[in-house]
Amino acid sequence: MSTSDPRLKQPLKGIRILTLALNLPGPAAVMRLRALGARCTKLEPSSASGSSTDPMAIYKPQAYQVMHQGLKVLQADLKSPAGQKTLHKALAATDVLVTSFRPSALKKLGLDWKALHQKYPSLCMVSIVGASAERAEEPGHDLTYLAENDLVNSLELPATLYADMGGSLLTTEAVLKALWVRQQPGKSQGVGVFQEIALSDAAAYLALPRTWGLTTPQGDVGGAHAGYRIYPCKNGRVAVAALEPHFASRLCEAAGLAAKAAHDMRKASTHRAIAAFLLTQTRQQLNQLAHQKDIPLHTLAR
Repeated sequence: MSTSDPRLKQPLKGIRILTLALNLPGPAAVMRLRALGARCTKLEPSSASGSSTDPMAIYKPQAYQVMHQGLKVLQADLKSPAGQKTLHKALAATDVLVTSFRPSALKKLGLDWKALHQKYPSLCMVSIVGASAERAEEPGHDLTYLAENDLVNSLELPATLYADMGGSLLTTEAVLKALWVRQQPGKSQGVGVFQEIALSDAAAYLALPRTWGLTTPQGDVGGAHAGYRIYPCKNGRVAVAALEPHFASRLCEAAGLAAKAAHDMRKASTHRAIAAFLLTQTRQQLNQLAHQKDIPLHTLAR
């Protein structure tokens, strides 16, 4: 099968996804599932005005629009008989349900897995929670999950919502896995499965390179290697990723260092020499150098 095979463009065509998930991880996952061809419907809490009650629609409507493009969005009060009727009508025509409520909230709504599985045996469910198992009721957010995994290292906020976006990818993976398991031959063929995705687990997965020591200050991609750092240049900054020996050698040659310096990329003198060279170069000069010498680097404004 080639990468241009049309089956790769919409492998989930015909699959029906119902999502109750709000904010970022769930909608981001459903956005990807829809791109894979799934038919996606979202059920949001109802509002008097009829406008979206998803927090993302309130504090960043542009992001909400991107993630919900092409989705059928309905509103219902799931605590009311009418809302429950709307919900169960949708569930009866659903392959995978995606939620982002705490387990206690799901149970109150009659959406705990035991109850759902009994009523809809072929339904799969992916439940997004903050933390797994006994911690699933704890309050938390992207920032707290990153912090507990040593991914917040200053007073500055992280550049993006790593746990949320990582969680969205794990959710997408969980949906694909559930559908694959459901279709396997045997006594369980056609029987739905349940999976819980924890954002804290997503953060822990993203933190593995740090856990292994790769991105700590003593690690080669944490600042110890002179060819893998962010340096100031004459009119901005430059992210240098000359980690492999052949790239390091070209960087050292450009900086006027002896060939053996490429084997001493952890030495303080090598760090100082490369830093001094880069400080004399403009972003334009460095971009030209990267192109001419095949050195992986990217220049940045101040």
